[in-house]
Amino acid sequence: MRKWGLIACLLVLAGCSSFRGDMHWKVAEFNYTNQHQTNTSLASLQGTPFIAYFFFTNCTTVCPPMTMNMVKLQKELKAAGMDDYALVGFSVDPTRDTPAVITQYINQFPVADKSKWHLLTGYDEAAITTLAATSFKAIVKLEEGSQQMMHATNFYLVDQQGFVRKSYDGYGQVPVSEILNDLAHIQPK
Repeated sequence: MRKWGLIACLLVLAGCSSFRGDMHWKVAEFNYTNQHQTNTSLASLQGTPFIAYFFFTNCTTVCPPMTMNMVKLQKELKAAGMDDYALVGFSVDPTRDTPAVITQYINQFPVADKSKWHLLTGYDEAAITTLAATSFKAIVKLEEGSQQMMHATNFYLVDQQGFVRKSYDGYGQVPVSEILNDLAHIQPK
């Protein structure tokens, strides 16, 4: 009888204490340069959940609205009193997106706390194409006959251990309250 009581207790605790998400994809190790010209790596983010997305600064379509959506998300995180998170953007045009160019880009937006933002570059297109495909199951490629890059328009919730746990629309109808709820539940108690 004691054995069944212990099993029941463990099942209740397991059901109440952990966030499961829709996926469990390990993010590949990376160590890239951010807009502050310092390195951001998966190891440096260890222990901190983050929201990741793909962007590039000369984008004429989805990137400015996605970045603005990330700005709005951060304002809601701040209003909710959440502080244990990072916002990580991977440039899909690292040749043109130098730290200085990325700094100019992000300064166009009303960012609440720039210290939470890690807008990354310092790699080649093959590296970001591989990282996107293996870690986020996303495509990154040059649009045929254009200087524009094609990339995913999702926001990705990455847990403290570096696993992608859920993705959300980052362009159209961003589910801000769902993201806040999921981020709150993924955090250790």
